[in-house]
Amino acid sequence: MIEISGILVLGFFAQWLAWRVKVPAILPLIIIGLMIGPLSSIILGEGNKFIDGDMIFQGDMLFDVVGLSVGLILFEGGLTLKIKEIKTLAHTVRNLIIVGTVVTLIGGGIALHYIMGYSWHISFLFGALIVVSGPTVIGPILRNVRANNNIATILKWEGILIDPVGALAAILIYEFIISGQADQYFTLFALQGFMITVLVGLIVGSLSASLIYLLLRRQMIPHYLRNTIILGIVILTFGLSDMLHEESGLLAVTISGMIIGNTRLEELKHILSFKEDVTIILISFLFVMLSSRIDMADLYSLLNIKILMLFLIIVFILRPIVVFISTYNSTLTWRERLFIAYICPRGIVAAAVASLFSVKLSDGSFQGIISAEQAEEAKMLLPLTFMTIVGTVVQQGLTAKKVVELLGVGRVTPNGILFLGANETARYLAKFLHSKGIPVMLCDTSAYNIREARNLLLPVYEGSILNDKALEEIDFSQYGQMYATTSNSDINMMATRMIGREIGSHNTYRLITNAEQKKVGPAPANVLFGGQYDFIGITQFIRTRPTFVEKKVQNNQEFIELLQKKSVKVPLFLISSNQAVTPISQLEPMQQEIQEGDTVVYFAVE
Repeated sequence: MIEISGILVLGFFAQWLAWRVKVPAILPLIIIGLMIGPLSSIILGEGNKFIDGDMIFQGDMLFDVVGLSVGLILFEGGLTLKIKEIKTLAHTVRNLIIVGTVVTLIGGGIALHYIMGYSWHISFLFGALIVVSGPTVIGPILRNVRANNNIATILKWEGILIDPVGALAAILIYEFIISGQADQYFTLFALQGFMITVLVGLIVGSLSASLIYLLLRRQMIPHYLRNTIILGIVILTFGLSDMLHEESGLLAVTISGMIIGNTRLEELKHILSFKEDVTIILISFLFVMLSSRIDMADLYSLLNIKILMLFLIIVFILRPIVVFISTYNSTLTWRERLFIAYICPRGIVAAAVASLFSVKLSDGSFQGIISAEQAEEAKMLLPLTFMTIVGTVVQQGLTAKKVVELLGVGRVTPNGILFLGANETARYLAKFLHSKGIPVMLCDTSAYNIREARNLLLPVYEGSILNDKALEEIDFSQYGQMYATTSNSDINMMATRMIGREIGSHNTYRLITNAEQKKVGPAPANVLFGGQYDFIGITQFIRTRPTFVEKKVQNNQEFIELLQKKSVKVPLFLISSNQAVTPISQLEPMQQEIQEGDTVVYFAVE
């Protein structure tokens, strides 16, 4: 029990450390696993470790725990895949998966065979293992570098979809090795097993998604049991699929997650949040546990020039070949293609599947089918895969942000504004901003407010911005700020928290409440109009039809002097030359960097 507890606590610490130093969590997870595992034998003596994963789960139990954990991770990944994101880039993702699987499997196998002298069978198994990318690694890298939408969408879809494909490719090679046909051509037996795996995974995954959808749609599960029962269904999906045909569970849960993720269920966001928590726990445990299983002798064997050559071929030859073939005739720019070619870190699925097959092929179970030399080579699959994981994460995690800047493929901050409410105040402000070419959208449930906004030719979202449907249908790539202007202060506050998760809490603003106005001291942060007006006050002021005044400023001094003039009744916005809008009420004038040509917008005293 102390070993399991220790691994969990260390895993959570690694996650916190990764957040603190802003690196993908996989890196500190593996380092801590190596420290308590093989590296600890330097202190304790050869053969001894602080914690050894092999002492926690042995035999089939290790396979079951790792396989089920990976299945839950892939289900959560499938939930995040939205078909609408991929419509214009579907052919590129499809090519990356097909071409990437073939080129990486064959190229990686050939490289390992000729560089390290491994047998063809184990070499191609290694090639299949490094096919997979890793959603658990891609996600943190993309959040850190903020690449543009084309790059982020392609890498996210590739990272999730190629995981079960890579795992299936590894299963295909594994089936071929253990079929006893090692000296013959690719056997029908192995290919048949592969096709059955795909078929079973598709059928069971679709049925599982249908069951989950039916239960949620008809509200047949109480709120407090919703996440628990769905977790149970996912576990059952994995187990049933694997029972019908071995190794089909990964595909089944991925398909199930994809189908559910593209429905319009109100409960989807709550399910996804719960599954993210489960995924963090599983990843924290798995990486530390699997890293601890490696022996010190295996680490020593990786310290040679041949391993470096193998790594360089995988990263700087095979990956660019895959990307430039897959993106031929696509709409991507050469800069975007170059960055995608640079990014392909390996993750938990590669480590988990390598661990499973390494143990299965090296424990003597297939004596007589594979040679003793091949069994020793199979034992090295895990450290070789971890070498690839650590190398790609370090190289890409630490340099990706700089590469994005050099290539100029970062995400452009959207300048559009969402208004929560289409009342008089929102319509008055939105019409002015809209006339300046700034994207706006007003969200409301009131038929009258919606009709009045449409009469002004303003874009409107009819419905509540606080439900999951709105979060899916509103394109947040256009809107970088939200102004909550309804008469309900609770809804305004809730909206700033909820939408803040999508666009950043510092980009959400609301009206001050009457109670907040009466408090002594400065106004709270992120309130509109500098806290001078609550809903009733600003509505009455807007009904006087105040005039918008625009004044260009050249520097900070002019900006400060303008705000101090008595004629400036209500400072509204600072609009930069590239049409980026910032509410003046939220600025510290002395700290704000004013660029030549910036425009101050305010209501003047008549």
